[in-house]
Amino acid sequence: MNGSALFLRYAYAPNLLGYCGPADTSALLEFGAPGRAGTGFRALAKQFEGAWPQLRTIAAATGTADPLDGEVVEAYWIGNRLLDRAGDAEGGLPHHSFQVFCLYPWANLLLDERRTEHALQVLDQCRIRWGRVITVGADQVVVESRPLVWNGARLTLGVPGRETVNRGFDGVSLIGPLHPGDWVSMHWNWVCDRLTTAQLVALRHYSAHHLALVNQRLGGRAGMSGPRIQ
Repeated sequence: MNGSALFLRYAYAPNLLGYCGPADTSALLEFGAPGRAGTGFRALAKQFEGAWPQLRTIAAATGTADPLDGEVVEAYWIGNRLLDRAGDAEGGLPHHSFQVFCLYPWANLLLDERRTEHALQVLDQCRIRWGRVITVGADQVVVESRPLVWNGARLTLGVPGRETVNRGFDGVSLIGPLHPGDWVSMHWNWVCDRLTTAQLVALRHYSAHHLALVNQRLGGRAGMSGPRIQ
């Protein structure tokens, strides 16, 4: 597994949207292509202030020399056995869902009704979510997935619905052909990868773990804060 290429698949969409990483998205794409990754890509990856420290945490906890090792990168974005050796005292694991639900400020903003809708949208798009391909077009695919929902007290997965996501931008696609029935991972409006059964199980598991953790924290904060802001 090429760790740099895998990192690119998951990091490219938010970088293209200007949310994180280096200012030069074209450089990220150029240096992250299979067979091209090296010190140039490593310097760009270090500019992802959320992902890079977590990759280093996983590598250090598992005795892996390179934070861009393929299994380390997979652990952060999707989840695998390495995470179970790298948790913190409060139950958080260095997985992207921990970053989104427990470290970024958006989950706390759910408690402010003036900001709930926007916060929920960001949380849903920023997490690595999974879905089953329904139809395939030239540049887009229709995927059935379960969105995040907020009932005023808990953050959960809703009923399955269909969404249209990009499989590439300006003729650039980072994965191979897709077919109806494939399970894929998504980050923002981008299809990141085709998931194996084991990866799908892992992504669901670690996402559920951090949903439970953030709900526990939100429940405590809601109880301390009194009535929500109108």
